[in-house]
Amino acid sequence: MFLLDTNIWLEVMLGQERADEAGRFMKSRPVEQLHITDFSLHSIGVILTRLKRLATLRDFIADINTIQVLRLPLDQLRLLPAISNRFRLDFDDAYQYAAARSLGLQFLSFDSDFDRTDLVRKTPRELL
Repeated sequence: MFLLDTNIWLEVMLGQERADEAGRFMKSRPVEQLHITDFSLHSIGVILTRLKRLATLRDFIADINTIQVLRLPLDQLRLLPAISNRFRLDFDDAYQYAAARSLGLQFLSFDSDFDRTDLVRKTPRELL
């Protein structure tokens, strides 16, 4: 079971440098193994809207119909300031950290900020 960070999804949607790696990983796993947080979903919505990529956003929402969207409960949200302070993470990264840790999911990200944490961050290439 995998939690994919926002940057993994965006890499594919925006055709960025590591899009092939991220896309191949997503296609190599059953959809039931892929998870996204509600925070990532909303962040992607903001980013794609700013880029005026509304068709991409519409397609993304349709494509993730079968992917489980995870939401942190309030008791977990209360931990985010401490997580942010402990590991010097932005709010969005603290959210992803808390989601991966609390649910015991393998975390995939291209963001090296997570290397300051006790969470083992993997890249798609490492798992192909």
